[in-house]
Amino acid sequence: MTDPLLPPPPRIHALAGWRRALVWPLGLLVRAWCRTLRIALDAPARDLLGRIDRPAVFTLWHNRLFIAAEIYRRFRRGKHLYALVSASKDGAWLSAFFEVVGMRTVRGSSSRLGRQALHGLADKLQSGQDIGITPDGPRGPCYELKGGGIILARRTGATTILVGMHFGRAWRVPSWDRFYLPWPFSRITVTAEEWPAERLAQSDEPIGEMQARLLALNPD
Repeated sequence: MTDPLLPPPPRIHALAGWRRALVWPLGLLVRAWCRTLRIALDAPARDLLGRIDRPAVFTLWHNRLFIAAEIYRRFRRGKHLYALVSASKDGAWLSAFFEVVGMRTVRGSSSRLGRQALHGLADKLQSGQDIGITPDGPRGPCYELKGGGIILARRTGATTILVGMHFGRAWRVPSWDRFYLPWPFSRITVTAEEWPAERLAQSDEPIGEMQARLLALNPD
């Protein structure tokens, strides 16, 4: 029985038929593009991903999202990465694209971590899967961290992993976050930093501290 005092859940739009087929060529192109990249983990990232076997909240800036699925495919085997995608019609296109490149989705509000979306993401963590968060997405401001991922980690006790990337050669898209598109066959160095749930619980200003660390891991 639904609570009359709560707003109804958003209608979740999905792609089907020829619209879904349109997504495949772009998704396959991105997959082929990413296969050419020379992605290397630095020592901290290699150590962290080598020993963390429990589900985690992977956190990266929105403009580094292009190669997220490829990094996960190469270095985090045996789990699935879930991302929060809007329930809107635009979100239906993005969700279908993510599925082609190797990510799975939870559909809900992407502008704020609402109750339904929080439950959906928490369920995935508790079932042993990972969550990917872009804390300045989907519309910015660029490099301004919102607290949804922190709320999720605190409620589930999950470890947060901050992800940093350095691009050898890349184009910058003229978007709100100057999105990175790495040159084919270019080199990318990935670093990572662990934030256990205990660290979040002890922090007086977790948003500011996490934002500062994520900026330090991702120099432009």
